[in-house]
Amino acid sequence: MLQRQVYRMPKAGSIKNLALQSETLPPPGPEEVCVQVRAVGLNFADIFAMQGLYSATPKGSFIPGLEFSGEVIAVGDQVQEWKVGDKVMGATKFGGYVSHINIHRRYVIGLPNSWSFEEGAGFLVQGLTAYYALTQLCNLQQGMTVLIHSAAGGVGILANRICKKLGAYTIGTVGQADKVDFLRKEEAYDAVILRGPDFALKLAKELQNKPLHLIMECIGGKVLQIGWNALAPMGRMVVYGNASFSSHGSKPNYPKLIWKFLHRPKIDPLRLPTENKSLMGFNLIYLYEQTELMHQLLGGLQELQLQPQHIGHVFGFNQMHEAIYLFQIGKTVGKVVVRVPE
Repeated sequence: MLQRQVYRMPKAGSIKNLALQSETLPPPGPEEVCVQVRAVGLNFADIFAMQGLYSATPKGSFIPGLEFSGEVIAVGDQVQEWKVGDKVMGATKFGGYVSHINIHRRYVIGLPNSWSFEEGAGFLVQGLTAYYALTQLCNLQQGMTVLIHSAAGGVGILANRICKKLGAYTIGTVGQADKVDFLRKEEAYDAVILRGPDFALKLAKELQNKPLHLIMECIGGKVLQIGWNALAPMGRMVVYGNASFSSHGSKPNYPKLIWKFLHRPKIDPLRLPTENKSLMGFNLIYLYEQTELMHQLLGGLQELQLQPQHIGHVFGFNQMHEAIYLFQIGKTVGKVVVRVPE
């Protein structure tokens, strides 16, 4: 038995209730490994789960967190592919905001030798999200035009890199001017748009009569509707998030959320055959139990040999609330990672 540090929610509702506490962790099960966590990656799903806006959130008390990296310190008696001292990165269906974790052997993969723990903690969830959405749902092909929202975020950056590997033309959108500068200097987008009231005009200008084939949609609201209107026949939109429904406070602003819900875009399925467009939704957490598919996707993702995730912000483990707040207000670039002390 060892004592570990965890950030636990007594129940979903208010992020203020997320508290650091000590818990006893039993030895790993027969097919589990125990990982001393060295870095934790933050995701929008964490925020929605803590605020009670995520359908997959566990009932009652839970530990947030979907991805981590660290070092194996113990293995179950049926584990053969991992040994003590191996450096790994892993995905978990909640439970990642911890100093140590027991996890099934198939939910960790080796950390590349040249990658830091921070880079490892920022890759799996967002890399798999981008890869599955683009290659499996969107059938990404060379020469396609792809619109990527939140282009300076973790999914956006990796989505662009995947697109460039496969020969697509990419247009990224961001909500803040400093992120435009970052993308133009650091990431190979073909065009970058600062979203605003004139977003529709800017998008039309950047397209220059090119057909818009694919959209990685994570904003919602008017931005979603503008993208849908611009989508070419046989185009595909994959919705993997709804950032416009996020709150900067510890609790959801329910009156504002209700207003947004009532005024959300309404796409009529009866018109889809006539418009000849496809609208798809995707959330990686629902694939968590499908380990064979996840490993198949990981194999394809690793074959692309992408550069490690851009780590824009690193916080200490005792700064979890500061890291979450910065993530909430949308001022982050790349991945937000929390470093766990040895």
